[in-house]
Amino acid sequence: MHDRLRQTCVAAVAAGLFGFAGSPAFAQDAAPASAPAAAPADPLVAKGQYLATAGDCISCHTRPGGDEFAGGLPLKTPFGTIYTANITADKETGIGNWTEEQFRKAMREGVADDGDHLYPAFPYTAYTKVTDEDISAIYAYLKTLKPVKYNPPANEMSFPYSQRYLLGAWNAMFLTKGPYKPEPGQSEEWNRGAYLVQGLGHCGACHTPRGMLGGEKASLALTGGTYNDGILDSVHEQEIVKQDKDMVRPWSAVNLTSSPQGLNAWSVEEIAAYLKTGHNARAGAYGPMAQVVTNSTSKLTDADTKAIAVYLKSLPAATQSDDKAPSPDQMQKGEIAYTVRCGDCHLPTGLGSPQTADADPTKVSPPLVANAVVQAHDAATLINTILYGAHEDVLNDKAWPKMPGFELDFGLGMDDETVAALATYVRNSWGNKAPAVDAKDVAKQR
Repeated sequence: MHDRLRQTCVAAVAAGLFGFAGSPAFAQDAAPASAPAAAPADPLVAKGQYLATAGDCISCHTRPGGDEFAGGLPLKTPFGTIYTANITADKETGIGNWTEEQFRKAMREGVADDGDHLYPAFPYTAYTKVTDEDISAIYAYLKTLKPVKYNPPANEMSFPYSQRYLLGAWNAMFLTKGPYKPEPGQSEEWNRGAYLVQGLGHCGACHTPRGMLGGEKASLALTGGTYNDGILDSVHEQEIVKQDKDMVRPWSAVNLTSSPQGLNAWSVEEIAAYLKTGHNARAGAYGPMAQVVTNSTSKLTDADTKAIAVYLKSLPAATQSDDKAPSPDQMQKGEIAYTVRCGDCHLPTGLGSPQTADADPTKVSPPLVANAVVQAHDAATLINTILYGAHEDVLNDKAWPKMPGFELDFGLGMDDETVAALATYVRNSWGNKAPAVDAKDVAKQR
């Protein structure tokens, strides 16, 4: 079972286009939302439950229709498909026979109970930063889970990635072992946020670009990444329509630094509110990020969501290189498409229509100006939103209205080139700046 441990991205926080945000980094099909049970009486187990929730373990280790934490969720990576592990207390197919030291070694070094290397889809490169005390608490909690006898399918890794011994060399390049060490010049709150973001939250798994071997590019930490995940539904004529086919496609995670292309326009309070509720004046959680909010960040304490926000707002601005400037013709074509399709709600200024008492509820929309998703280095999430629309996970009176997708709108001129021009226009207007989008970028999202 050990070869199917995997990652998820707890604090893939900032998005903002049409109420959408992005999440896990080597991608997952959606797992069911679930609230943790009442806090256990044992304080150590209760602490472990909270920490496992902060790590969003349930989202990765629960397959659709399966028992919680029993694994089997397929992760579509660039190197093959990995199935998540059964981490219930079952002694044959789960981790019921693991010692605490074996569990600690998996978290810190990416080594399983039998000594085999774990694939880094299980984010031990981040979990190595978790303290001994917190690892002990998580272990205590997992040992209380109801045993479920289930063997996930075997991984489907292409050669040479199926050869585990190569991970020893990979670790030498990309794994820095050891728990988080507080920065003495920073506040306790800042250090708590850094600990959650860098450790259990493993935000870099989604929000940091990766090299050819799948290692995070440390010099571009948290400037945005790309991952695969499912497109589960679309919005058509104001109805949410479930996809009738398997659609695992690229998504983009936004820049979390204070760059104008990232969180520069977000306040600490806005980031904290988004993590806690999945909603603020700039964005609403939709798609993969909605699962992260539902299963994890919404269940954190107010102090922890604020600590994450404080840490993120302190990150100095950093961006990836922009090597695809838009052409005047593409911008002109995009402006026409925007005026016809988007300007009524998002306004010619791109400032959107805020939710005020006298606003037309059918035209309320978040701003596109200084929007992190719009300006993400990879435009995948923006393209997905244009094609398939967007809706918040919780459709209450505070939610942004559903945005219809244009994937079925070819008869009115929204072909791949037009979608690319529209995306390029919103990415490079009103002060926004991001690489141009090609028709081929749109085609691969269908």
